[in-house]
Parts: sequence; C-alpha cells; structure tokens
Amino acid sequence: MVVDDGAQNLTDEADEPGWDVDPNDEWGVAVITTVGRQLKLRREAVGMRAAVFGEAVGYGEALIYKIEGGKRIPRPEFLDKADEVLDARGLIAAMKEDVKNVRYPKKVRDLAKLEGKAVEIGVYESNSIHGLLQTPEHARILIGAAQPPYSPDNVERMVAARLARQSVFERDPAPSIHFVLEEAPLHRRVGGTMAWRQQLERLLEVGRMRHVTLQVMPTNTDAHPGLDGRIELLKFPDGTAVGRSDGKFNGSTVFEPRKIRILELRYGTIRAQALPPRESLALIEQLLGET
Repeated sequence: MVVDDGAQNLTDEADEPGWDVDPNDEWGVAVITTVGRQLKLRREAVGMRAAVFGEAVGYGEALIYKIEGGKRIPRPEFLDKADEVLDARGLIAAMKEDVKNVRYPKKVRDLAKLEGKAVEIGVYESNSIHGLLQTPEHARILIGAAQPPYSPDNVERMVAARLARQSVFERDPAPSIHFVLEEAPLHRRVGGTMAWRQQLERLLEVGRMRHVTLQVMPTNTDAHPGLDGRIELLKFPDGTAVGRSDGKFNGSTVFEPRKIRILELRYGTIRAQALPPRESLALIEQLLGET
C-alpha cells in the first residue's frame, strides 16, 4: 500500500513527546483503552494486519500496538486517517473530542473546565507571567526549569495543556478577564532576547483585547495584599464563585462566600494600586523598545 504525503507527516510527528498516557489518570486511561480497543476491533474486522495498517497511516507497527493497547494517546490526525483507511464512516474520527482532553493532566482539565464556565476571571501573578498569557516557548522554558525536572513527555503534556487553556480568550460570549502582573518578571529575559520579545508582544496583544484588562504592579510601590503570592478569582453566571490564593489560604481552592469576599477585597486593593491599563501597556511597549 502506498503511503501518501499526509501519512508521511504523521510518521514524522508520531514520536513527539507528550503523548503517553498518565497511568495515574483513571479517566484518561479508561478513555484511551476504549479507543485503542475499538481501533483494534475495526482493524481486525476488515482483515488488516497491524503492519499494513501502520504503513497506510504512516506509523510503525510497534506504535500501532501501543495505541491499540491503550498506552499511547492517538493524535487527531491519526484518528482521521485511521477512519479513512478502515472505512469507519466517521465512527473513529468521532472519538477525537474525548481523546483531546485526555492529553492534559487532570488538574489542568478541571481548571480549564472552570475557566470555560466563568463569566469573570481575575488574576494576580507575583513571580512570573501567568499561564494564560504565556507563549509556547516561554511556557516550555518555565516548565522545563522545574526541579526535580519533568520528563520530556510531561513537559510537552503540560505545555500543551497550558496553551489549550488560552482558548478562553476566544469564547463567545467572551468572559471579562482581568490580569495584574508584577513588573519585576517583565524584566527577566526568559529564553533570551527573541523569546522575551515574543512574550512581551503577546502581552500587548492580549492586553488590547476588548474583554481583557491588563495592569502592571510597579516594583517601586508600597506594600500591597498580594505580596504573599498569587490570587485567582472565577465568577459564574449563577452568582457563585471559586478562588485560590497563596499565603492566607495556602493555595487551596475556596468556595465559601466569606473567604471569596476576602479574596475580592484583596484583589480589588491590588488592582487599585497597580498602574492603569493604558500606562501598563505603555510600560510593556517601553520594555519592548529596549531590546
């Protein structure tokens, strides 16, 4: 069987890190095991050996067995190609939605689900650029700098998950999103000058969105309630809210109205003390011009 250009591209992508199943993610394991079993049943039903099937989709035989055995998360392109090769009439391709979510760690999936429902998101970040604002390169460098280090697979998995959360900017209707970033991390040239420029340009791009407010807390300022760590607040259409804060609440998720009110007071004070949005963007433009 001749392998077309599309299949060749799959071959080049098949060994990328970040596509192994997390054995501690019970739901993820169940989904990928089911998908693999269905692929195997379909392949056997049409009488195609794994090696021949692999050649048709551009994957090695060993990788086919790994996917069918629930040990490897199949790429969306693979499922589309497999559906075509096995004449599954959309049944295999339809599994892409479930598979897409499995690639991301459970903790991130839960956070993304909350962000996807929120009508208002407020973030104060003290030590770095917030994940919703990071470029792929910036995210990869920060995650890769962890000690003890993550495996290459986990680094790519976490980068992909972080970037996937940024779809919140494209929601319709769009949520109201507020960021307050400390000035100091904006001076740290993570990844070198080019990567740093790209990150600053991304901040300007997001900060100019109609539903986003981006403020910078100047380093030369008085003490404020965010000095003991980050704050995150999410509010939902039914009036409920969820929050998280370093320091007072030790990074734990809080739901109680009294604690949410405390976070609202702290976050409101931080926003009032930070530079206004226009001055904040002007500061970022100034930093960009210094490269």
